[in-house]
Amino acid sequence: MTDHEHKSRKSRKTPEAAEAAAAPASATSPASPEDEKAEALRTEVTKADTSLTKPVDGAATGTATDAAVSDLTSSGTAPGEPVLSKEPPTAFLEVRDLRVHFPTQDGLVKSVDGLSFTLEKGKTLGIVGESGSGKSVTSLGIMGLHTVGQYGRQRPHLSGEIWLNGQELLSADPDSVRKLRGREISMIFQDPLSALHPFFTVGHQIVEAYRVHHTVDKKTARKRAVELLDRVGIPEPGKRVDSYPHEFSGGMRQRAMIAMALVNNPELLIADEPTTALDVTVQAQILDLIRDLQKEFGSAVIIITHDLGVVAELSDDILVMYGGRCVEYGAAEQVFYEPQHPYTWGLLGSMPRIDRDRADRLIPVKGSPPSLINVPDGCAFNPRCPYADVPKGGITRTTRPELSEVRPGHLSACHMAQEDRERIWNEEIAPKL
Repeated sequence: MTDHEHKSRKSRKTPEAAEAAAAPASATSPASPEDEKAEALRTEVTKADTSLTKPVDGAATGTATDAAVSDLTSSGTAPGEPVLSKEPPTAFLEVRDLRVHFPTQDGLVKSVDGLSFTLEKGKTLGIVGESGSGKSVTSLGIMGLHTVGQYGRQRPHLSGEIWLNGQELLSADPDSVRKLRGREISMIFQDPLSALHPFFTVGHQIVEAYRVHHTVDKKTARKRAVELLDRVGIPEPGKRVDSYPHEFSGGMRQRAMIAMALVNNPELLIADEPTTALDVTVQAQILDLIRDLQKEFGSAVIIITHDLGVVAELSDDILVMYGGRCVEYGAAEQVFYEPQHPYTWGLLGSMPRIDRDRADRLIPVKGSPPSLINVPDGCAFNPRCPYADVPKGGITRTTRPELSEVRPGHLSACHMAQEDRERIWNEEIAPKL
């Protein structure tokens, strides 16, 4: 490993720690060894960020990819290109026609391609879909974490609108978004072992995330960290606050991530696969913890997962994503008991149930998710859909279905007529679930 690679690895920081890198250090307390170590790493981060704005030696110019991407911005942030509508937002969180596209040498990756939804305070939205459907990209877009350098010299293209509590985020100044991130909006990342920095204690990282947004001394911030660790169920929080991430079990690391995300009492909490790689008992404890903390703080919650059992446990509304787009949206009861899209049928059919006897094997969704560079024409699900030929004229292979309301508050993007969907569901799908 070269010296440059070694420094680059050392310079990696969690989003919360990166927030603190830009904040002025408090002069109320003498520098501790951990503070000196943090300052050294901040210097490395600054050097790494500066190097991202320099031309790459031998880089090709004049290619189609280079023509598709703009020059790097000095702030390192990929600004949105929203065309703001005249209608004011009506919900606490309102996402309108969000698109996140990544230029690559192979072509334009349309990870999110026209996504819209709303969320009120105190409510939970579950976003489900297979890997590669655009769930995590959506959450990072809301957080404003699609940055230059994260994807090499090429910056992602963002467009649409993201309204949070009356403020539009995509067109906002990056510094104002940074002030919101961690305080008004926070995120529980998918893998706590990689999200937590291995060089610093868990308590130090929670303290750092708290002091970015509050002018307090280290003693007060440490007390807050111990309080949150105790609140999320960490045993002996007064001692564990000085432990390193590798000294925690998987469930404890996830709890520590939740404590860090909630340390500033955010109004919006995004949980990206919060129960991945955890055993069933710990999963249930984490879900109960998120539910209890939501009731306590009154936060709006977005939970991202491919596990329908998780969203059934927590969500008020469910958004089903496929190929970077929403294919079904509705209340949890509607999506589970009256689903209107064949892809949702497939997800429900592949979910094990313990409330009834099953003599047959689970029914998987045939095929693989589509390439987001070459999304199939028409309905993106048509190559895998067993009912693609039900609508006449081959419309499923030529025309992309629009999201339309089939019942009050229940939307679906499918070319099949309502009576055909109800007949197939009642006669063929529901009896097998």
